[in-house]
Amino acid sequence: MDFDFTDDQQQLRDAVAKWTEKSYDFERRRKIVAAGGFDRGVYNELAELGLTGICVAEEHGGLGMGPVEAMVVLEELGRAIVLEPLAQAFIASTVIQTYGGGDIRKAWLPKIASGEALVVLAQQERKARYRLDVCEAKAAKTGSRYALTALKNIVPAGDQADAFIVPAMLDGKLALFLAPRPATGVDTRGYLTQDEARAADVELSNAPAQLITTDGLKALTHAVDVGIACACAEGVGAMDQTLKLTVDYMNQRKQFGVVIASFQALRHRVADMKMQLELARSMSYYATLKLGAPEADRRLALSRAKVQLGQSLRFVGQQSVQLHGGIGVTDEYAGSHYFKRLTQLEMTWGDTLHHLGQVSERMQDTAGVFA
Repeated sequence: MDFDFTDDQQQLRDAVAKWTEKSYDFERRRKIVAAGGFDRGVYNELAELGLTGICVAEEHGGLGMGPVEAMVVLEELGRAIVLEPLAQAFIASTVIQTYGGGDIRKAWLPKIASGEALVVLAQQERKARYRLDVCEAKAAKTGSRYALTALKNIVPAGDQADAFIVPAMLDGKLALFLAPRPATGVDTRGYLTQDEARAADVELSNAPAQLITTDGLKALTHAVDVGIACACAEGVGAMDQTLKLTVDYMNQRKQFGVVIASFQALRHRVADMKMQLELARSMSYYATLKLGAPEADRRLALSRAKVQLGQSLRFVGQQSVQLHGGIGVTDEYAGSHYFKRLTQLEMTWGDTLHHLGQVSERMQDTAGVFA
């Protein structure tokens, strides 16, 4: 099996890397954080590069690419810990394109592809934790339209988004809806998350919405699996840069008249960080390649990947702080912001213990090793 990237994929990676190097340095990120954790101008720049349309079919104005190209892009954005939630464009376009009817696809996919509309998934509720089948949101049919009543928490860029994909109960069954933000009955409260990105609590009170699908649990599960694969890719990029920052520091910091990179015990710890990074990278590839598998296989694969990513994210982040010493947690130093991002990614879309439980529940007598 050939795991090499194609020339087009490598060129895509290079283009994103050049953009982050020239247009999204650490100082610009700090200014965005100070301004609220989201910059629509940056999101528009990503759209101008064509990145918002990667997972949108060409007939709807997208590039018609796939999960591997999305992974390549998110690795580079993770390397620069970009705040703007491009992964949400991949999630929204996948859900609408796979489960939505012709009208909703024609209305929203071109807007997502062009960057005109930022559509985000609003699924989290306080009582649900990481369970997707727990939902208190309600939907009621009013003529040919639907009205939603819900309170969703930690919605990415929730007070800046143009629309939400919202799971809600309809006639006793989970369904998926698309609700525009600038509509009657929509109220948002924005705030910064631990990793300095923008999120919001979104309250819907008989807010108008379009039905995406009545098979909501299946569509929501697919959306979350795409989100997990995106988080894995971002995590690999962030860990890669964290390791680079750590090695650069160790090659500069001196103790007893020599650089600390010469100390064998510390070199072993860096080697362990590298090993965890590569384990995570291979499982990120695995997760991405399994997005097209049948649901049961896909779910198990994504949970396996998230377990490894969770372990790696925590280990690399904590070791980086330890090897830096006090400077590793100061706000002025970039490394501390990578540590925050790695810590939050470990808990995003289900923490390590949650997904370990998911893997355990799906384990068969043969543990999947033998036929």
